[in-house]
Amino acid sequence: MITTIVVPGRHHLLTQFQVQYLRALVEGRGVDADGVLIEVDDPVIVWAVTSANHSSTRRNPFPAHRREAAIEILAHVENLRSLVVPVNDVAPTQRFAEITLKAIEHATASRVQPDPTNTVIATSTPAVAEMYEALGYRIAPMERGHPDQPTTPWQSLNALMAGEPDWRQGVHPASLDIIDRYGLAEHAAMLAADPVVSDEGGLTDTRDYRSYSRAFEDAADRKWQQARPFVVPGRIVDVGCATGAMLERAALEPTLAESDLIGIEVAPHLYDECEHKRSQGVFANPNTYFYRRNILAGALFPARTIATTLTFALTHEIFSYGEGRVSLDRFVGEIADQTAPGGVWINSDVCGPDDPERRVLLRFADGDVRTPAVELTGGPGDAATLEALPYGARVAQFAQDFTALSGADWTYTVVDEHTIALSLRDAMELMAKIHYTDSWLSEQHERFCALTWDNWRVLVESHGLEVDDRSGSWRNDWLVENRFAPVAMLLDEDGEPLPWPDTHVLLVARRPLVD
Repeated sequence: MITTIVVPGRHHLLTQFQVQYLRALVEGRGVDADGVLIEVDDPVIVWAVTSANHSSTRRNPFPAHRREAAIEILAHVENLRSLVVPVNDVAPTQRFAEITLKAIEHATASRVQPDPTNTVIATSTPAVAEMYEALGYRIAPMERGHPDQPTTPWQSLNALMAGEPDWRQGVHPASLDIIDRYGLAEHAAMLAADPVVSDEGGLTDTRDYRSYSRAFEDAADRKWQQARPFVVPGRIVDVGCATGAMLERAALEPTLAESDLIGIEVAPHLYDECEHKRSQGVFANPNTYFYRRNILAGALFPARTIATTLTFALTHEIFSYGEGRVSLDRFVGEIADQTAPGGVWINSDVCGPDDPERRVLLRFADGDVRTPAVELTGGPGDAATLEALPYGARVAQFAQDFTALSGADWTYTVVDEHTIALSLRDAMELMAKIHYTDSWLSEQHERFCALTWDNWRVLVESHGLEVDDRSGSWRNDWLVENRFAPVAMLLDEDGEPLPWPDTHVLLVARRPLVD
């Protein structure tokens, strides 16, 4: 006899059909996927809310506590005896069904111990059903194969996020109540319209966030020292704060003790780490807060309310993953609007050379530039494939992957087996990424040299901000000494050596006290 009905799913929306179907199961009128009657003995419905630690992504737009609230309302008004168990997201694994069942047992203090003799799994997703069937469980197929062809919760959610007017049809009032009261439909539509963020909430699905976080932490002291002279006390916002390293430094400053420190981060891996550090008391300033916000879906903060906005290694990503100059212009406009009179925006990022179209030569110390490209898989073997190639032998690989993933033109001419001719902008784009074997495909999405310093100055001034005279482009000599010079020589068209150009920008822009 079945005493437990497990309903695994993300449960962003609940439907009228689910109520009817589960009521039939509870009353002993349901059949399994083989058409066999499911006999029950006063069963409890266990709603396993998967991806409970994810929210504000296209796949998981609503936080788990809102989903749980809707389930509890439904269970109460429909008189369906229920339990709600959150299940955190894990890396893809065939053991996910087993993990979910263990989570149910743990969350209920072993009062519910699912096994194939007492539990049926209610799911319409074939891949999910297969995992539970492999463990010996019977499947109640829900919407799958039903003669009425009911709309699935996922279909309703997709309609909501697409802005379709009839998405509410068939959705249970419990979900509608939560969505309407907390403005979740608008939130989901905002996520769906974001041109930058992937379905899972990050900028790219191929980024190695561990190495990304480590690099950001390692550079935090240097970046804070660069920004500190320009910081204005008050509400200080770090947009794209990664793991919060910059705010850690700000929190230690006695002159900023009365300031609010606010971190904005979109990637769930990084946002979770910020909140984890905050819970451990890492931030000396108790007025430190973190939010997951969509940086291109409208104003982050009310107009003229932010004293200092920090952006580090962010603007090139907005350009690269968004709609290029259009997205960047919109972002700069939002930053300008939120900046208070006398407030400041401090932007540190990569930068293109001042004479981007100048024709130059790149002569590599090793490797044949005629080496053909291969198809990379995006897996762990890519790094070994690339590391086996001398630097000059990576030119064609870069040309193939960068043009395909960034959408930018990148052309060159072979001069001899070690030398290529190309524009200075394209030369620096190549040299900026040629070492990134561990995250090659992720980096090829990004354009480091799209804007020059003059481009930046004109863009910022067009939004009413004044550029500090101490701003400008600069060259990272560590990159020159450790990355560029050991690999290649930069030459003019006559073969004479050229100095390596500027690689980064420090932009300090203020809103005048009187507009």
